[in-house]
Amino acid sequence: MPKLTDRTALVTGASRGIGRAIAERLAQEGALVAVHYGTRTEAAEQVVADIRAAGGRAFAVQAELGLADGIDILFKSLEAQLEEHAGSTRLDILVNNAGLMGTALPEDISGEWFDRMMAVNAKAPLFVIQRALSLIPDHGRIINISSGLTRFAAPEQVTYAMTKGALEQISLHLARHLGKRRITVNTVAPGSTDNGSELFRVPEVRAAMSQLSAFGEVAEPTVIADVVAFLASADARWITGAFVDASGGTLLG
Repeated sequence: MPKLTDRTALVTGASRGIGRAIAERLAQEGALVAVHYGTRTEAAEQVVADIRAAGGRAFAVQAELGLADGIDILFKSLEAQLEEHAGSTRLDILVNNAGLMGTALPEDISGEWFDRMMAVNAKAPLFVIQRALSLIPDHGRIINISSGLTRFAAPEQVTYAMTKGALEQISLHLARHLGKRRITVNTVAPGSTDNGSELFRVPEVRAAMSQLSAFGEVAEPTVIADVVAFLASADARWITGAFVDASGGTLLG
């Protein structure tokens, strides 16, 4: 039986890759899913169409996180469509997946790039949660998508890793803060995962990335979505403040 029937969910950055897989999996489990996107309108509409074609429920919400008015735009659309599709603005599950990724050696990092990465990857999730808390009922779920890069050194990814480390701290501290309401807050950290980038179509690159995992493979986004679906369910009600290594053993060394 579907485990999330009558639940509502928001997945940020859900037009492709891990976010798309999470949105599709939560919908398969019975949730009404808000598919957030920044600029990829056609891709987000396709995700919604595919979910509906499979018998699920979904709608798209657009906002560019990291901009001054991004969160206001997101929640105005979200609340209106939750009311339309579910009859209330209740939000049971929030998945902070949206993020920027890029590489720059420490000597080449610009202040502008750093600020943009921090705004999207760390500041936006914090204030999305803050805004969502009035909609999330007791026993709700908040799941933040981080990265295995917070646990091993990759100098060209230092900015990205810093922002994801900040996101992990949000999970840790808010898990304590929201425990009295039985709202769980957890972090999921993927490793090398095929997010649709053309880099994964290059055999040499894919082979090198595969070797980072104990299984010798690049993960498909669906395996991350499986972990998120578990944390979103009642089965995970006693897990909060956790860092869930979903890197396929990359962090084993």
